[in-house]
Amino acid sequence: MAAPGTAAAAVVQVFGRKDSQPTRRCLRFFKERRMEVSLVDVSKRSPAPAELRRFSTRFGAASSLDVDGKAYRKAGLAYLRMDDDERMERVLTDPRLLRLPLVRYGKELTVGVDEEAWRSWQGSA
Repeated sequence: MAAPGTAAAAVVQVFGRKDSQPTRRCLRFFKERRMEVSLVDVSKRSPAPAELRRFSTRFGAASSLDVDGKAYRKAGLAYLRMDDDERMERVLTDPRLLRLPLVRYGKELTVGVDEEAWRSWQGSA
């Protein structure tokens, strides 16, 4: 708990799955640097639509799709032409399509493994 009159340290929020190698890599990165991490396991609880829109607005809906994943191939999405709204609808109904991890630190966001951006957050923690 923060001392009176000081701001509480921001928590790194990671949206991922425990069985995902990129998510585990992300969690390890922040734990090694002793930054507080909160994991939202998307296999148990889907991210809120507003949360996904935050990432979609910043990076585009296409960047949040894991085009190399099994779920993407099984759904046959490589053969479909979709706009951003349709992509977001697909991700909301099937979080396995997400490119993981989705990471939020205050107003900073990343999609996938981005250690360079994460290092810059470490200095502001």
